[in-house]
Amino acid sequence: MIEVEHLTKNFGPVTAIRDVSFSVAPGEIVGFLGPNGAGKSTTMRILSCFMPASSGSARVAGYDVFKESMEVRKRIGYLPENVPLYSDMRVRPYLEFVAEVKGLDRSERKRRVVEAMDRCLIADVENRLIGKLSKGYRQRVGLAQAIINDPHVLILDEPTIGLDPKQITEIRSLIKSLAGDHTVILSTHILPEVEAICRRVVMINAGRKTVDAPLAELTSGGHRLEELFARVTALDAAETGGQP
Repeated sequence: MIEVEHLTKNFGPVTAIRDVSFSVAPGEIVGFLGPNGAGKSTTMRILSCFMPASSGSARVAGYDVFKESMEVRKRIGYLPENVPLYSDMRVRPYLEFVAEVKGLDRSERKRRVVEAMDRCLIADVENRLIGKLSKGYRQRVGLAQAIINDPHVLILDEPTIGLDPKQITEIRSLIKSLAGDHTVILSTHILPEVEAICRRVVMINAGRKTVDAPLAELTSGGHRLEELFARVTALDAAETGGQP
């Protein structure tokens, strides 16, 4: 469902990601991990057709993200780390607008909006201005817009940032329930979140892929994901001198 091959992105003299390759099978939830500045968000922006790569290739739902970007956009839901919401719109009209932009017909639009609000627990604020909502509610509105078109692929960058513990548990359950029907790539700094939701981990550091393995394999023998993350990050920093 997601195929990334030898992806590289340069920003002038700085290489954000270098020769990154991985794949995500249909219905799989993969944790995409790395320290700040590792290249996670850059990779996700490329997969969501937000920016081009410098070299390499990527396909989502069978479509090339560079040559067939409009087809890719029809089949993905994207939640960036900083959700670009329209603060002067109310929640329900905003979601109706998103549904229309994503091409849902009128008969389907209302049902999908109600379903997305219910699943993301925002029905109680449907008539509130987005700009007046708490950060947690805004994050949930962002997640609602990502799932409103029932996409084949969900690209989620820090989906639980700003949520309280109860909301985090609810959103984790929602994401986990999407497995099988949706393919999900999930970036987060909360490693217990990965252990609770994902079955596989792809880790990058300094722009390079360093780990790609099933979670059960990485945590066998009583090992914790935090320990592996710290060890790999420290090793990569030593080998690269902290440079990409």
